[in-house]
Amino acid sequence: MKPNIFFTADHHFGHANIIKFSERPFESLDHMHEEMIKRWNEKIGTNDTVYHLGDISLGKPDFTKEILDRLNGNIHLIKGNHEGAALTYTKRFESIRDYHELKIDEPENDNGKQKIILLHYAMRTWNGSHRGVWQLYGHSHGTLPDDEMALSFDVGVDCHNFYPISYQEVKEIMKRKKWSPPFGARGE
Repeated sequence: MKPNIFFTADHHFGHANIIKFSERPFESLDHMHEEMIKRWNEKIGTNDTVYHLGDISLGKPDFTKEILDRLNGNIHLIKGNHEGAALTYTKRFESIRDYHELKIDEPENDNGKQKIILLHYAMRTWNGSHRGVWQLYGHSHGTLPDDEMALSFDVGVDCHNFYPISYQEVKEIMKRKKWSPPFGARGE
């Protein structure tokens, strides 16, 4: 069986003020850490693949290593703007990149693939955006209005009840978008 693929961002482990800044429903930093680790591991199995789109931890390196060791899955890190601690433990990650163009087997698509642009930041346009390529981002903690005409959205924990989101869930969200190819790709 193929491993499942998940996306997430913006955990901000070790960042006390994020509870206030992002109005997170946690009583304390420990409560936030335990709940987010629990929700991660509820969805993600040992062999699953996770693309984390940045800002895993603002805690110290030792603390960050302890958290990362408790999370299931093979994690690919797309760097955010708060990655200092995570980058002291590079062997925990399958890959570390600033930007990634992911291709996933997708039998429903004509070419059998779904391409996804992964970046910490939201983009208004991206490679292949006019051809049905998706863009997933974090950073904005749910503060950007969703553009229903664009095949992009925020995979950060603040937008998904502090859970990672599966490829299948992303696909369902993209199907509800009102996007259509801009250049009359339907034979017009």
